[in-house]
Amino acid sequence: MINRPATTSGRRRFMGVCGGVTAAVALGELEFINRLPRVSAAEATLDQQSVRFSDDIEPLVRLLEDTPRNRVVEVFADKVRSGTSYREVLTALLLAGVRNVQPRPSVGFKFHAVLVVNSAHLASLASPDQDRWLPIFWALDYFKSSQARDVREGNWTMAAVDEASVPAPHLARQAFIDAMDRWDVDAADVAIAGLARSAGVNEVFELMAHYGCRDFRSIGHKAIFVANSFRTLQCIGWRYSEPVLRSLTYALLNHNGEPNPADSDLTPDAACRVTEELIDGFDDRWNSGNMDPATSLAHLDTLREASPQQAVRETAKLIQSGIHPQSIADALFLSAGEMLMQQPGIISLHSSTTTNAMQYAYRTARDPKTRLRLLLQNAAFIPHFRSSMQSRGKVANKRINELQQMDATATTMAPTKIFETAGQDRSGASQAAMQFLSGGGQAEQMIQTARQLVFLKGNDSHDYKFSSAVLEDFYAVSPDFRNSYLAASTYLLPASGDRDNGLVDRIRSAIG
Repeated sequence: MINRPATTSGRRRFMGVCGGVTAAVALGELEFINRLPRVSAAEATLDQQSVRFSDDIEPLVRLLEDTPRNRVVEVFADKVRSGTSYREVLTALLLAGVRNVQPRPSVGFKFHAVLVVNSAHLASLASPDQDRWLPIFWALDYFKSSQARDVREGNWTMAAVDEASVPAPHLARQAFIDAMDRWDVDAADVAIAGLARSAGVNEVFELMAHYGCRDFRSIGHKAIFVANSFRTLQCIGWRYSEPVLRSLTYALLNHNGEPNPADSDLTPDAACRVTEELIDGFDDRWNSGNMDPATSLAHLDTLREASPQQAVRETAKLIQSGIHPQSIADALFLSAGEMLMQQPGIISLHSSTTTNAMQYAYRTARDPKTRLRLLLQNAAFIPHFRSSMQSRGKVANKRINELQQMDATATTMAPTKIFETAGQDRSGASQAAMQFLSGGGQAEQMIQTARQLVFLKGNDSHDYKFSSAVLEDFYAVSPDFRNSYLAASTYLLPASGDRDNGLVDRIRSAIG
């Protein structure tokens, strides 16, 4: 991995000083974005030693790399007005991130410039046509802050692949597996380059999903990177996959200066050893059990006290007893939501974003063993998160079951009022959200209000990562538990009174 000279980068913070606004005002404030070309739903869906991209995208990536932070919104607004498409900008964002930001020493921190690209894209997908540029402009600015941090930390740049060592197409898959099992960075780098050139997206995804869930290092960011990178590649095209997969491979092999996990008995790998021991004991009928909400709640209770290894074993027992995997998934989602109530913060947030990523991989993977591995490892990660919360301070004695038992006949607040309340009383806002939803209120009203507030208030990558994950997962949770899951999310979703991020004013100025 070779460095190149640093680019000039402004350090102006991306934060305004405007007061809070309600979602109703927010809708009016965003009208000026109509001056940019609209992004249709169809469009959104679909140095010599450093790695160089194809000629169709390299100039745009270099423009992003070389534009100072205090000019990036204005420069890219001009590009969009002159015909640069949503997909091209999204591609430049992802590729600039993987070339310029190192996923070390942890797959997080500054590397969120890469991890957040798909979250911004998901926010765009779920927005009205006229709002779809907002999260992308935010991500452009956020990349510049991460790029500047990477420069300060050594100015890492992804090197060109060692072409002489790239294995032949018929050898690439096994070479990759062998290298990943040995935790061999150099061998894995050339192997994934060969695999990207010779294999299809589904085959590569299965492998990455396998290795993305094998250890808890970096509090779930490995699994998040697997899901987010493939989801973004689905939009921009597989032809851009090689540098993305090289960055992903490098991230998955991060073990924080520990001994080689292949030769050591380390705590982050313990649950996966249990998972691998159990998988061969399942037959093809493991995915055909019966759904049972009572079992979901019982398993939620188990996960409150279990160790990672116990969580794997208890989850495996339930599946073998004939419980449908969706009931297991419901327990995982509920546990993640409950942690938000107990200690709103960085650890509980990642319990939600990691579960989102692993459940996406579970729903996407084809191989039954890969899917089962993801489900068992997701269960193992929940106790890891709970243990990490204990080390961060007080954990409130709150249970998500309490939301289930609330009186749906009580007077309800409108979503705008709920998010105003969240600024002063998160518990009260959560209860009000549950009453609204239980009383027949439309979840989409809450979801759209939350998205608008993220656009206006989101300052950190976690605002986008978290909101995109939990608002998407409302529909992945069974109907019996959806309302309580969404209500619990109000503990970390933006409040109306939060400070504006300044994005609206910057884009208004750039558009003129």
